Amino acid sequence: MSSKVNKWLKRPLKITVLLTTILLLTFVIMWLLFPFPDEGLEQWSVSPLVLDVKGRPMLSIVGSDGQWRRPVPLESISTRLIQATIAVEDKRFYNHPGIDPIAVLRAAGQNMAAAGIVSGASTLDMQLCRMMGNRPRTFWAKIVESFRAIQLNQIKNKNEILELYLNTAPYGGNLRGVETASLTYFDKHAKDLSLAEAALIAGLPKSPSRYQPDKYLQVAIKRREVVLRSMFKQGMITEQELQQARVSPIVIQKPLRTQRASHAAWMALAWRPAGGKTCIDLDIQNELERLIDEYRRRLPVGTEIAVVIINIAQSGIVAMVGSGDPGDPVDGQVNGVLAKRSPGSVLKPFIYVAAFEMGRLNAESVLPDAPIDRGGWSPSNFDRTFRGKVTVSEALRCSLNIPAILVAERIGLARCCGVLESAGIHLPADTQTRSGLALAVGGMEVTLLDLTNAYATLGRCGYREQPHLFTDEQRHQVRAIQPKVCAVINDILSSRRHRPNGMEQLLPEEVPWFMWKTGTSSGRRDAWAVGHNGRYAIGVWVGRFRGTGHVAYVGSEAAEPLLALLFNLPALRTNDDPPTAAPIRVDHELSITANMNQLLRITSPRNGDIFISLNGKVVVHPLTNRQGRLSWFLNGKLVDNESVTRLVLTPGYYELHCIDQVGQSSSVSFAVLSATSG
Repeated sequence: MSSKVNKWLKRPLKITVLLTTILLLTFVIMWLLFPFPDEGLEQWSVSPLVLDVKGRPMLSIVGSDGQWRRPVPLESISTRLIQATIAVEDKRFYNHPGIDPIAVLRAAGQNMAAAGIVSGASTLDMQLCRMMGNRPRTFWAKIVESFRAIQLNQIKNKNEILELYLNTAPYGGNLRGVETASLTYFDKHAKDLSLAEAALIAGLPKSPSRYQPDKYLQVAIKRREVVLRSMFKQGMITEQELQQARVSPIVIQKPLRTQRASHAAWMALAWRPAGGKTCIDLDIQNELERLIDEYRRRLPVGTEIAVVIINIAQSGIVAMVGSGDPGDPVDGQVNGVLAKRSPGSVLKPFIYVAAFEMGRLNAESVLPDAPIDRGGWSPSNFDRTFRGKVTVSEALRCSLNIPAILVAERIGLARCCGVLESAGIHLPADTQTRSGLALAVGGMEVTLLDLTNAYATLGRCGYREQPHLFTDEQRHQVRAIQPKVCAVINDILSSRRHRPNGMEQLLPEEVPWFMWKTGTSSGRRDAWAVGHNGRYAIGVWVGRFRGTGHVAYVGSEAAEPLLALLFNLPALRTNDDPPTAAPIRVDHELSITANMNQLLRITSPRNGDIFISLNGKVVVHPLTNRQGRLSWFLNGKLVDNESVTRLVLTPGYYELHCIDQVGQSSSVSFAVLSATSG
């Protein structure tokens, strides 16, 4: 009888030894043939997150796999949450090599007793490996996960594995990681969770869809009870803490993913798809948005506003509004800070900068303000009047067109464009030929960001720096304008010299110091006001994105008051004394008269000429009253210098335009008709 019993006992022992041997051999072979894939640890896309300068969320979007992830280091996770996770998921986590033999034996016994699978004995390590491989839940998959878990423990320590798990585990819906879950459900960081909140979140990975608290709160609270009891049994919390956590109310927040500073946030993602910490200060941003919302009510219906504020010392964009109503499904999507528009007179200070730096003018130099004609172009001032002789200071403060045009003509467009680009304004390669002397009165298109950065250069004593959005961007300064020239321009346009619109509610002595210049584009399509106070450079644009003008869109009336109100905000206002300006030495003053000799004129063809084509073509020979290099345009297209002496044209209507190297231009219109027509 005893021999039969011994044989019966030895048979399962032999089977067990055989299975164990096979399993060990399988592990050895797998270990040799299938090393742990390091890339598996970094395979998940991170949800791009844009933060303000103080770390407050501005914008977050799902990763490329449609999941929300915000990985954080283990030290940024609540100790209670770490304890709760270990207590309910893997209480021997720190004491096993990736698989828990005790849990395996327990699970085997439970499964045999139930004649089915009721326990899986998965450790945190195994769960993490399952999430990496995304395998179906089969027996073979369990073997692979066990093998990978042991491998994982050879290349990562326990804290690193725990950090990976807490940043990877599912917590309901498309939420991955405890930081995302904490912010979504409780609107707080994972490090700030209470015991009751930590226990609730720790219980979710077992069945995220079943326990999702924003849908099934009572079920999630029952699961929390399991977590709390596990923590108490393992001595992680006292009975008093257990009872307090049980009765602590759970208030689930609605997912808070509203955009703040939306145009700046989306621009940041365009510049850096992974996101990061920006220079935007939401305190200033909120004040800016509030002020714009109030100010828009004074303006015609359909008016848009764009504003950008740059910290001069740091060259960081601290606040920005791309349109007055970001919620507008059409115009709200346009970022007016980056839109190219005609700047009007905002460029004039830099025309005078060019002359000051050459030692050809100073603030007291006298210029003519009288009618001129440049090849059929007869510009005038905004008020249609002329003042005769004026100083440079008066011409710049009063935004007179004629003096600025004459200065640009005498010093040359190349010099003017060089100063503008050096200050930070990006110009098209053909600016000189396209704009001509109209450059001095805004006859080109620029962005509000570039204009504001150019004024930041004036506030930085002539050092140009690229404006940036992220706090960790590398910075580089370049000397662009002489400090003494910046000081004179700042003084001429100072609020101490003339009172800004929008300050009527303040006493004269309360007007803060800042300098600024306004501009109005042709047809009153764009109203501008740009300036700085030594601390911040601010640019304001008012208009309509579709380009239709309005009588209200005048820089000094529509944009300047808002600029003045912004410079008076406590966060932006400066109490510093205005900078002092020493006179600029003039070595060889420009000799400028309003009616200069030998104005450029196209002498052939003449304006209104009609040519008759006998064989479908006609030859036109353009001539001018000038010798020298000219740029020619036919119907707006640049004509090669060799071809312009003999234009072969088909029937149609033509506009011929030429411009010289200093910006003088002339235009004529003519027609070519077929002999068989009408």
